[in-house]
Amino acid sequence: MLLAPVLSPAPTRVPAPEAPEAPPVRRLPLAVSLLVAAGLDAYVFAAHGAKPGVLLLLGLGLGFALFHSRFGFTSAWRQLIAVGNGAGLRAHALLLGTTASLFALVIGTGTGLFGSVPAPSAGPVGVGLLVGSFLFAVGMQLGGACASGTLFAVGSGQTSIVLTLGGFIVGSTLAAWQFGLWGHLPAFDPYVLSDHIGWFGSWAVTIAALALVVAVSRVVQRRRTPPPTGAVPSARRRLARVLRGSWPLAVGALVLAVLGAGVLLVSGGAWGITSAFALWGSDVVGALGAHPAGWEFWRQPGNAAMLSGPVLADKTSLTDLGIMIGAAVAASLGGTWALHRGIPARTAVAAVLGGVLMGIGARMAGGCNIGAYLAGIASGSLHGWVWGACALLGTWAGLRVRPLFGLANPRPADGVC
Repeated sequence: MLLAPVLSPAPTRVPAPEAPEAPPVRRLPLAVSLLVAAGLDAYVFAAHGAKPGVLLLLGLGLGFALFHSRFGFTSAWRQLIAVGNGAGLRAHALLLGTTASLFALVIGTGTGLFGSVPAPSAGPVGVGLLVGSFLFAVGMQLGGACASGTLFAVGSGQTSIVLTLGGFIVGSTLAAWQFGLWGHLPAFDPYVLSDHIGWFGSWAVTIAALALVVAVSRVVQRRRTPPPTGAVPSARRRLARVLRGSWPLAVGALVLAVLGAGVLLVSGGAWGITSAFALWGSDVVGALGAHPAGWEFWRQPGNAAMLSGPVLADKTSLTDLGIMIGAAVAASLGGTWALHRGIPARTAVAAVLGGVLMGIGARMAGGCNIGAYLAGIASGSLHGWVWGACALLGTWAGLRVRPLFGLANPRPADGVC
């Protein structure tokens, strides 16, 4: 008698949890943030002209999109390394690929606004990049946010991230002050693909490499079957969801890519974040009686003009301020703006230490997850890919340091290796 084979039941896909209904609009924070946005932009337009005013508007849009899509880099790498969830990394690939396509179009045709000449974002590949990007990734796992995430989290009222931002500014300022210790480390000259194979070739190679990243992330995720991530509050109606969150990661990636290309069109340079932190900290140090203009960092080409000029005419400062205000508007509309109290002491220490490490790391590496990773890869620059690889290693190390400060890591689903 033949026995029928016993078949194991097919694994069932665990559905993602349904997003809870968004709480009521926070009217007072919304009114204040809208008033600040309108007043500041009116002043910038009047005092410094249309170009800075448009950059501030783009920053407001970036903050709005970052908050509603919860588009982050810290959690994406944490989920990938800890439990094999590659959804965040695939969203990065969409952002990077769309931005690369727009950059190739803008820079390849020389199209710019307000007389700007768009240029790729390129950086040297050397010891500073390797060490700096590693330190940055460790810092963002301790601080709880990357550079862009720090800004939109602060704007949405997350008090612990204010500590991260403070440490970020301190670390950036320390790195600028001690430029002589790291500014002359061995490095190769920047390598930009378009210099060798043209903008179409650069775009094609970048897209192919990103497609490979997506494929590898899917293989890893299938093998490790991570648990579903939690849903964030969102409006039920489709139109209301645009204003009250949450957006799909893919939508956030596309909107951020378009706004980032807008920054390139208007200013001639890619979207960045962390150079403003060194500027703000150095201005504070100068107000206290020191002379940062004499530091070697601020005597570098381009840096001296940044330090001597008004903060509200600085491209990166404008977009950074816009991100925080735009996130405040978005969080208020979504009903989630709130000041968090009662931060545990170890969490506070981790936030400050993480910020300091990110500030130092970003200066050593010539940028952060936006200015080096996103802008570098989108520009076809080798340093962007190296930054990303070292950041993955730093994330692995950061996950092992987090428990020392009482910070939890994602865990695999029960019964899954």
